[in-house]
Amino acid sequence: MKSITVFCGSSFGSDKIYEEQAFLLGQTLARQNIQLVYGGSQTGLMGTIANGALSENGKVTGVLPQFLQAKEIAHKNLTELILVQTMHERKTKMNELCEGVIVLPGGYGTLEEFFEMITWSQLGLHKKPIGVLNIDGFYDDLIKLVQNMVDKGFLKQVNRDMMLISNNIDELLEKMKNYQAPTVGKWISKEEV
Repeated sequence: MKSITVFCGSSFGSDKIYEEQAFLLGQTLARQNIQLVYGGSQTGLMGTIANGALSENGKVTGVLPQFLQAKEIAHKNLTELILVQTMHERKTKMNELCEGVIVLPGGYGTLEEFFEMITWSQLGLHKKPIGVLNIDGFYDDLIKLVQNMVDKGFLKQVNRDMMLISNNIDELLEKMKNYQAPTVGKWISKEEV
């Protein structure tokens, strides 16, 4: 993989481990010569992952809607900052620029970005690996919820398995490098439930 989009919080969260792991992920991507594509902000975990990559002379591309730049949250030291009009254009551009996606802890926006990308994958619109860096069990409850979707007949196990999960950066990147997208449709018939 030559480029990975990272979705994460614009806040730091309540535990220092989130910030530490975001910085380390940025460093790791740069050391492996993987371009970081992210939301372009200097705030929270977003700024932290960019700073981690930049500390190792990594290539960092930010994609930021103009209305957020007007709020003076744009990171000033990126390799490239791409300005777009809307949040949807931001996701589309981030998808175009990457070969894989990693999700770190975050709030509503992070989950919305994650679910749109994994839905696009489920529909066959892309075949990119989508990793969840489950720092300190942050996503344990979400993982249980998604498994419940399988158990209740709303999601195929093969589609649940598109979520590549680890609490270890190197292990997650290895899973992503070995990922093979599902070849079956997402729809579940009454007979399959």
